[in-house]
Amino acid sequence: MKIKVKEISYDELLKLKRPAHKNPRKPGPVLQKIVNILAGMDLKKAGFFEEKIGMDRLSKDEPCLILMNHSSFIDLEIASKVLYPRPYQIVCTTDGFIGKEMLMRHLGCIPTQKFVIDLNLLKDMAYALRKLKTSVLMYPEAGYTFDGTATTLPESLGKCIKKLKVPVVMINTYGAFTRDPLYNMLQIRKVNISCKTRYLLSPDEIEEKSVDEINRLIKDCFSFDQFKWQQENRIKISEPFRADGLNRVLYKCPHCNKEGNMLGKGIHIKCEACGASYTLDEYGFLKGDNVEAKFDHIPDWFKWERECVRHELLSGEYDLHCDVDIYMIVNRKFLYKIGSGELSHSKEGFHLTGCNGKIDYYQKPSSSYSLNADYFWYEIGDMINIGDMKNAYYCFPKNAGDIVAKTRLATEELYKICNE
Repeated sequence: MKIKVKEISYDELLKLKRPAHKNPRKPGPVLQKIVNILAGMDLKKAGFFEEKIGMDRLSKDEPCLILMNHSSFIDLEIASKVLYPRPYQIVCTTDGFIGKEMLMRHLGCIPTQKFVIDLNLLKDMAYALRKLKTSVLMYPEAGYTFDGTATTLPESLGKCIKKLKVPVVMINTYGAFTRDPLYNMLQIRKVNISCKTRYLLSPDEIEEKSVDEINRLIKDCFSFDQFKWQQENRIKISEPFRADGLNRVLYKCPHCNKEGNMLGKGIHIKCEACGASYTLDEYGFLKGDNVEAKFDHIPDWFKWERECVRHELLSGEYDLHCDVDIYMIVNRKFLYKIGSGELSHSKEGFHLTGCNGKIDYYQKPSSSYSLNADYFWYEIGDMINIGDMKNAYYCFPKNAGDIVAKTRLATEELYKICNE
């Protein structure tokens, strides 16, 4: 999927009019039907099936909050198939509106920024639930999983559920990540997809529970390991490209400890510094080719990388500097490419400079619990997004290697350290 891009100067960008806030629009039934048919065609090819638990507790015309884990684009098609004909809004990122705002509004989408305090979002969700009498679909993880395990959830989720006071439904997907992991360059594998839809909380149960209890319950629901699921269910991935791009996740060699020298290609991932090589087998296990395997499970390797990042932060060793191309979104027409600059990240937070000194932006570590970071974003490149509701900067590192995953890990660990 691509996005409409326009190259302009930063001065020209400042002159552009920013869109006024709009209330959510109830999704049109005809368009909803078309989407459902198209989604059904794709899901049929993927052998989709659904398991329902306790859904008889929810009446057909009762608005609810739907929480869903996020692994790939097909999640939207799963939601359409599972929820139809129930009308529902979708909380989605602002970039999804670029060049197609009218379509997204008619689909019932509610725009927001990832990992940024959006004061209008809760109001929009309440408006949809109470005024429009529609349900709201939300991906509280906000970002796709990198390693097939759950990403960090916002601490505010429990408060949001308490304020909305509507039933909560949970949709857990299985196979979506295995079919199309983010690191694998949009190459689709032959994997059947399923989901489990369950009634999670009634309004009375929400009233009885504390915010902390609700957060713990939701966290348990979002606890998963897609590689472990593949292994336990003997899901065979025989495609010869299954390790392509795996270096985006496993960027650090556990043998020589060097970063940026890993290469995932075909069915192998190899360190080009020390020569250590692994095979990703058909069932998702890592096996050492010419070394004794330090890890046979990708999430364990990724967890070790997180621990290494935390150690660097605590010891003062962590310091990122890279040249970037800078893009911004100010309206729903284009993603604007405005120039180049330098992005730095340390225990003091982010610092972005660029456009001949006209951009000088600081972001404290306490500003966000995670980072909007993506691989091959809209087929432009690996991306790091910082900013606030007023200005969002989409930074594309140049000749910096695989730094996206490490930067997100560092952002999350810095936030924890600040809270500690």
